[in-house]
Amino acid sequence: MATNADFAARRARAVPRGVGSATAVYAERALNAELWDIEGRRYIDFAAGIAVVNTGHRHPKVMAAVAKQSERFTHTAWQVAPYDVYVELAERLNEVAPFKGDAKTIFFTTGAEATENAVKIARAATRRSAVIAFTGGFHGRTLLASAMTGKVLPYKRGFGPMPSEIYHIPFPTGRDGNTLEASLKALNYLFAADVEPERVAAIILEPIQGEGGFHVASPELMKALREICDTHGILLIADEVQTGFARTGKLFAVEHSGVEPDLVTVAKALGGGFPISGVIGRAEIMDACEPGGLGGTYAGSPLACAAALAVLDVIKEENLVARAETLGQRLRSRVEAIAGKAGAVRIANVRGKGFMVGFDILDADGKPDGAEAKAVCARALEAGLILLTCGTQGEAIRVLAPLTIEDAIFEEGLNALERALNPKAPASAAETLKQSSELA
Repeated sequence: MATNADFAARRARAVPRGVGSATAVYAERALNAELWDIEGRRYIDFAAGIAVVNTGHRHPKVMAAVAKQSERFTHTAWQVAPYDVYVELAERLNEVAPFKGDAKTIFFTTGAEATENAVKIARAATRRSAVIAFTGGFHGRTLLASAMTGKVLPYKRGFGPMPSEIYHIPFPTGRDGNTLEASLKALNYLFAADVEPERVAAIILEPIQGEGGFHVASPELMKALREICDTHGILLIADEVQTGFARTGKLFAVEHSGVEPDLVTVAKALGGGFPISGVIGRAEIMDACEPGGLGGTYAGSPLACAAALAVLDVIKEENLVARAETLGQRLRSRVEAIAGKAGAVRIANVRGKGFMVGFDILDADGKPDGAEAKAVCARALEAGLILLTCGTQGEAIRVLAPLTIEDAIFEEGLNALERALNPKAPASAAETLKQSSELA
């Protein structure tokens, strides 16, 4: 039987080191919130493919929809012979767009394609070129998306020069003087020193930063940005690639703020495991581009569109928006309880919305401790739990389990999380995560 180590050696010979992996676990199969590796070991998945399978691995309705579509056709290229499921999915998303008025939607394949095309659309609509983003933000790994991403290592180092006219201001995390007032002051300085607002096409931000550490954009920040955009004719782009589709206790995270964006980028959870992304926007803005200016060979794959329609059905039928709130509250309560126990690693700043929850790991001096956060994930993996870090220094633990996770499996995962956060505490029989070698 092949082992994880065997494939790690083969990977080292065949795959460049530029693409990393959070674990050395090679997947064999997965179902809902559980994953089995090629050695037969079972894991509880608190990553969900980085918020992709919000509806769980291989949800029956998603799989059935894809199977049905595959019997019709798998690809024609929308630009050659368009198809019904693309139109139907666009109509569904237009109906739930987080802004008033007519909406239109276009589909792509990856989150980076969505953010880059949102910029293209904004530039075409405004006839302007500059873009403002935030430190700590993550918008993808292609060149323009990397330029908008507010973190150098590993996303920018060695890849320069970056595309021009991309500017960053501090995201108000509440740490190191990064307050709302400081962020807005930095924006005013930017307008005074580097780029006049009349040259800015768009401001882009995640309503809750993903890779940047699960920091929430406050309603006050969103309202201030909306006012600034309205004053200067700038478009506001909400990057919902990681936050979208019930994860935060709303269909879109921007809805928590009460602010309406002009464009919304989506991906990840929309396809339920099948690659699809898109831009939802105000109709008059979306129609600014000439025919042929947008698209892609695989953009809006019919299989992925069928999967996405099923995902939207599952979110509604299984009430996953409310489920996210319930799961998030359980997680927060458990983490806060662990933080108060003797011997636990130093935990601070439990934050997020719905079931998009993160918290910091600090050292003895109260400083971000990326090394210990990494060690927490390693201990979790040993206990059978897949867990991810985030944050500008890798100091935060983020939890992104499927919204469909069964209560008993969730409790197992929380027990494993507690053991990883408090490794010196004695384990009881009830708290020990069962490991299974069964593949059935």
